Amino acid sequence: MTDVPDRERFEARDETATLAGVVTYQLTGSIIAYTHTGVEPAFEGRGVGSTLARAVMDDARARGRTVVPICPFLADWLGRHPEYADIVVRSTRKIK
Repeated sequence: MTDVPDRERFEARDETATLAGVVTYQLTGSIIAYTHTGVEPAFEGRGVGSTLARAVMDDARARGRTVVPICPFLADWLGRHPEYADIVVRSTRKIK
């Protein structure tokens, strides 16, 4: 996985440098919002999305960032991986 800050995304590529998937993000200070996870059709069903999810979460932790999971795939993945709860912003509730 490679961070491509100019494109605001992480890219996963195979051994031939073919793009397998991406996670897009918006970075504001130490807060990173993951906005979309996409896997190329030729790589679907091979765990690329999960590999990307773990890699971007590990990267956020290593850089001391707080994660806002806007992407539905990543939010769902995080629901199954509570080991990252300490760096994820909890959802807020509106007070009436």
